[in-house]
Amino acid sequence: MLFLRSSVAIGLLIEGAFPPPLSGLIHGLAILLSIGLLIGYLTPIASAIGLLVHTAVWIRTGFDTGAAVISLDMIALALLGPGGYSVDASRFGRRVVVLPPPG
Repeated sequence: MLFLRSSVAIGLLIEGAFPPPLSGLIHGLAILLSIGLLIGYLTPIASAIGLLVHTAVWIRTGFDTGAAVISLDMIALALLGPGGYSVDASRFGRRVVVLPPPG
């Protein structure tokens, strides 16, 4: 999960912070979301907002296959959560989900 968070944060930072025709708001959001994802703070929310920012980058700069991979990684990260080595894990603790037997 640490590597998935890192790859999404770096991909969002590269895609959202460096293309020149983007506004300052998108640059700022990309940088803040990358830092939040890298340390694992509010990971599902940050991933969902990062997907929206990434979509705004697509609209401005165009779509490519690298952008598709980053967006699929963001969706996976939003659904999986932050993992054990994150700020969220230290704040909220690990939870074990026990499903009752069917019947």
